[in-house]
Amino acid sequence: MKAYLLNKAGGVENLVLSEIEKPILKADEVLVETKAISINPVDVKVRPYEEALSMILGTEERPVILGWDISGIVAEVGADVTDFNVGDKVFGMVNFVGQGKAYADYVAAPADQLAVIPEGISFEDAAATTLAALTALQVLTGRVKAGDRVLIHAGSGGVGHFAIQMAKSMGATVVTTSSSKNRDFCLALGADEHIDYREQKFEEVLSDIDFVLDGMGGDILENSIQVVKSGGKIVSLPTHSFEAALQAKADAAGVALEFVMVQSSGGDMNTLAGMLKEGTLKPHVSVTFPFEKLQDAHLQIESGRTVGKAVVTL
Repeated sequence: MKAYLLNKAGGVENLVLSEIEKPILKADEVLVETKAISINPVDVKVRPYEEALSMILGTEERPVILGWDISGIVAEVGADVTDFNVGDKVFGMVNFVGQGKAYADYVAAPADQLAVIPEGISFEDAAATTLAALTALQVLTGRVKAGDRVLIHAGSGGVGHFAIQMAKSMGATVVTTSSSKNRDFCLALGADEHIDYREQKFEEVLSDIDFVLDGMGGDILENSIQVVKSGGKIVSLPTHSFEAALQAKADAAGVALEFVMVQSSGGDMNTLAGMLKEGTLKPHVSVTFPFEKLQDAHLQIESGRTVGKAVVTL
């Protein structure tokens, strides 16, 4: 089969399309013939750095196969698998944190991390509704309730565009930030208010926010503390630990800071499948690339200008 091998950390030129053996299934796995792959910011952030690669993948061995988000057709089932059959159309985020090995024709995936793709949903849309959608679901569930005022930064991005839809379905009032060119897109997703981050400082116009989803970190995270009411919470996706001064500022304001790392979950994938089936969640795939152009998909994500999701098709 074909797969992209990364022999060492570095630029996109280090992603080399190679011919390798198909993976050998474990008893609890299914072999998925890949039809679409989603590329995420984490893919491009870990690729250039050996330490980051080793941390996320859990190995210092090279070469490695990157990627976690897949959709495709079950080609084989392990001896202990009862929930899937050969021919089923499935999608999921495989072995995150760990080695998903998604950049390949065939992927061995734990059966308990997958869900069946609902009728009428394309492989591209299914692949898009994986890591980013799981992140939004796992962050918002249990933290946002009806009547809350929620601020979602970078609402036109992968996580953001899912989070807007989910927060609205939970009964929240949603405020989001993006550039002006993506204002209509964010409002169409269900946002009640849009702030153009290039023209307005959100910390000067907002107050009484119950919950913030921060996908940016840095000054965005620090300034978000100013707009959250006492007893509110901020979840920061890129900030693994909070510096003492920042934590002290949050404590003084009565604001809780939390880091959340998305986890593979078949149960949550089935929740997303239900949302797709009901039409309450709609992924936006703004750009697709053929498998032979996967390097270009990395460059697209690195630009920081992707609206919704970028998907690679096989």
